Amino acid sequence: MNRKRKPLWLKVLLGLVLAGVVTFGALFGAVLYGSHDHIRGDPQVMVILGCQVKSWGPSVLLQDRLDKALDYLEDHPDLTIVVSGGQGPDEPVSEARCMYDYLTEHGVDEAQILLEDQSHNTVENLRYTMDLLAEAGCDTTADMVVVSNGFHLTRVRMLWSRVCGGDYNLSTLAAPSSHVPSRLKMYIREPLALVKSFVFDR
Repeated sequence: MNRKRKPLWLKVLLGLVLAGVVTFGALFGAVLYGSHDHIRGDPQVMVILGCQVKSWGPSVLLQDRLDKALDYLEDHPDLTIVVSGGQGPDEPVSEARCMYDYLTEHGVDEAQILLEDQSHNTVENLRYTMDLLAEAGCDTTADMVVVSNGFHLTRVRMLWSRVCGGDYNLSTLAAPSSHVPSRLKMYIREPLALVKSFVFDR
C-alpha cells in the first residue's frame, strides 16, 4: 500500500518549526540558568536596573528588585549604589529617582547612591552606569553586583561583557517576580529579547 508523500513545502515548514522550537528551548534554558543569585568575589558596587514606574511608585517588578537589593545591603551596607533608568513617556519620574526615593525611605544613606537617569534600555543602563562610575572617580574594574529580576540576568551578563570588554568579577542578584502575569510574560519574551540584544545592542 503506497502512502502519499508529504509535499516538500510541508517538510520544510515542519523542519523550520522544529528548529524554532529547539532554538527557543535552548534560549529559555539559558534564561533559566541565569535566573539565580551568582555571587563572585567581593562586590564593591551595586547596580540596580530600572523597571516601570507607576503613578503611585515602583511597579511590582521594580519593587521586587529594590527589596532584593535592600536584603543584600543589610549584610553589605558600605557598597556604592547606582540606580539606573531613565523616564519613559508614561512615567511620572525617572526610574532612577523612584529607586533613589525608595531606598532612602528604607534607610539607605543618600550619599551612597549615584543616579543614572538617561538610559532607556539594558545596554544603555550598563554603558551609562560605567560612564557615571568613571566620572565619580570609582574603580570601574572593581567587583560589582547587578540586581534585576531573574529572567533578565542572562541578557545582562551578555551585554556586560560586551560593554566592559570582559565580565571582570560580575555578580548577579536575582529578584523574584512576584506578579505572576508579568513573570509568565517576561519568561516567554526574554529568549526573544536575548536574540534581539545579541544582534542589535552594540
